[in-house]
Amino acid sequence: MADDYLVRIGKLIRDARQHRGWTQTQLAEALGTSQSAVNRIERGNQNISLEMIARIGEALDSEIVSLGYAGPMHLRVVGGRHLSGSIDVKTSKNACVALLCASLLNSGRTVLRRVARIEEVYRLLEVLNSIGVRTRWINDGVDLEIVPPAELDLAAIDADAARRTRSIIMFLGPLLHRTDRFMLPYAGGCDLGTRTVEPHMIALRRFGLDIAATEGQYHAVVDRSVAPDRPIVLTERGDTVTENALLAAARHDGTTVIRNASSNYMVQDLCFFLEALGVKVDGIGTTTLTVHGVPTIDVDVDYSPSEDPVEAMSLVAAAVVTESELTVRRVPIEFLEIELAVLEEMGLDHDRTPEYFADNGRTRLVDLTVRPSKLEAPIDKIHPMPFPGLNIDNVPFFAAIAAVAQGQTLIHDWVYDNRAIYLTDLNRLGGRLQLLDPHRVLVEGPTRWRAAEMMCPPALRPAVVVLLAMMAAEGTSVLRNVYVINRGYEDLAERLNSIGAQIEIFRDI
Repeated sequence: MADDYLVRIGKLIRDARQHRGWTQTQLAEALGTSQSAVNRIERGNQNISLEMIARIGEALDSEIVSLGYAGPMHLRVVGGRHLSGSIDVKTSKNACVALLCASLLNSGRTVLRRVARIEEVYRLLEVLNSIGVRTRWINDGVDLEIVPPAELDLAAIDADAARRTRSIIMFLGPLLHRTDRFMLPYAGGCDLGTRTVEPHMIALRRFGLDIAATEGQYHAVVDRSVAPDRPIVLTERGDTVTENALLAAARHDGTTVIRNASSNYMVQDLCFFLEALGVKVDGIGTTTLTVHGVPTIDVDVDYSPSEDPVEAMSLVAAAVVTESELTVRRVPIEFLEIELAVLEEMGLDHDRTPEYFADNGRTRLVDLTVRPSKLEAPIDKIHPMPFPGLNIDNVPFFAAIAAVAQGQTLIHDWVYDNRAIYLTDLNRLGGRLQLLDPHRVLVEGPTRWRAAEMMCPPALRPAVVVLLAMMAAEGTSVLRNVYVINRGYEDLAERLNSIGAQIEIFRDI
């Protein structure tokens, strides 16, 4: 029995290593051991302690074994079932993490309504708590209250939690107003290849922030004599880059113009929140933002972030792939119009209600009903663009959708180095996806899905795409190590079960 467990654990470690793109030698170097020892572990030929399993899991950013607490580790999916009924879209994950970072601007009490209870949020809360910020869930765990201390204890920062979220980089904008010197751990998150932080540095230098990156830390020094004397032109129209510039500008005593800014959904939600703090922002929804900063912010604020267009797209894709009729409620239509236009051209049968406002009073919502449709491959390639183009995070869902359409679809995911590669995991489930290069995938449809057991891809959206394909495949599939899905989705398995899916959460040990 013990030998059987060693073999099963070894297989989990091997799969996690391969999905990370590491060799046995690279893992050995991270662990301070030999390649031969890693080889023996993966073959189940070496006794392994829980401490070593934990170290391997940390090195691979993968939860190999879960002990001592309740939490999902794997999903068992009985596929071939049709979904039905209706489901509400949750609040935006990306908006919630931006607002958590923005709460550091405020000396008063911040209440965020219907915050997504996901791993990404939990990691940021661990970081905030470690530096002295008091947070608590209120109103039966639905809303989040945030109260900062008079002085942040940045020396006590939870480095492990910080390294597991890329959102930690958005602490730079708020913190430059609170202290002259500080350190932050390197940003982590999904395994999506190299993503430079230089655009953040270029924008924040204009506020006097100078950063040296050494030994796994950002070492930050602020020169108070430096301030923007002309418009800041972002070298990348990125969401988090724009948010960091906004956070820095919010407490700059003066007017800051940010050009080539993202106007995506999470950026708009951040702007609405800053206005609730008393910071005037002109040009919301455009690529030029003018921020009228307030040097001191001490207000009690209550804010409701809007719904998540990427989760809405996930649910639409779930209906399409499983050939189901499903109503997705509270869809932020402004941020899904291009995707729906593409789906209409492919033949999607759907309708939508008249528009109404989200709880923030600004974002436009609709209820969207999707019906089983005979889809044809689009004539043009699927590729992302900054808003108002097709959302970068929605591109992976078109891999599963294209797989059930008649014909060939070219998907060009030019933003990330590795994500297109993970889409080929659909081939394990019967898909016919050909990787042309690290950014382009050719999808042949229609697909006869088949059940399989496999490791969860280490990138959030491809992981969900694999889950959706499993829901469409006749038979029982197993998706192992689903921590990455929990980073971005709240109770996804249970919510899908409420509309007809059959997904069981389980752990091996």
